Amino acid sequence: MKLLENKTAIITGATRGIGRGIAIMFAEQGANVAFTYSSSVDAAVSLENELKALGVKAKGYQSNAAQFDAAQALATDVLTEFGTIDVLINNAGITKDNLLMRISEDDFDKVIEVNLKSVFNLTKAVIRPMMKQRKGSIIHMSSVVGIKGNAGQANYAASKAGIVGFSKSVALELGSRNIRSNVIAPGFIETEMTAKLDEKVVEGWRNDIPLKRGGSPEDIANACVFLASDMSSYITGQTLSVDGGMS
Repeated sequence: MKLLENKTAIITGATRGIGRGIAIMFAEQGANVAFTYSSSVDAAVSLENELKALGVKAKGYQSNAAQFDAAQALATDVLTEFGTIDVLINNAGITKDNLLMRISEDDFDKVIEVNLKSVFNLTKAVIRPMMKQRKGSIIHMSSVVGIKGNAGQANYAASKAGIVGFSKSVALELGSRNIRSNVIAPGFIETEMTAKLDEKVVEGWRNDIPLKRGGSPEDIANACVFLASDMSSYITGQTLSVDGGMS
């Protein structure tokens, strides 16, 4: 029995890294997947084909979740195409790292807009269909940085900490409608982005982690499967750190 059989999930920012890992594992667990991407059309086509090959319905949507109207339109399109929206994974995010002395107003606003405002936009867009169905699981991707803070990432930390407070509020508001809202806070996850970093730097980070290794997109995807599935039907308003013990 597949854990997500017949559920439809929207996953934002899914063409690479953690988002891609989640999309593939969801399809393996029987979920139909609607995913968004910002610019990488080739990667989106390739992912769509890979997901369909796993025997589920899949479609990529070029959509900017940071725009309110685009998020509303996305939810409408997915509902028309797939019939239901059972799971939302707010995964899209960016960084514009700099010390506070050097962060420009634009670098602050952009990170808040893409990382935090998009979470508001998409959550608001899916709650009506979820309320009609009287069920739904919303999973927001925060970060260990949103919990601990990090020098040079004040904007990113603020956006990721904001997600935690937002999710807890959504859980309180929508619990009576059987809609759950939870957060996953990944630690150091090794993706194609981290592969470009200096190996010595990466080794230093690994040594600081109690489990002595970076995580993989699959580690995050496993936690998402649990929170999206009926196995976690009595869990809401929580933040699950998937970080090898960092926090």
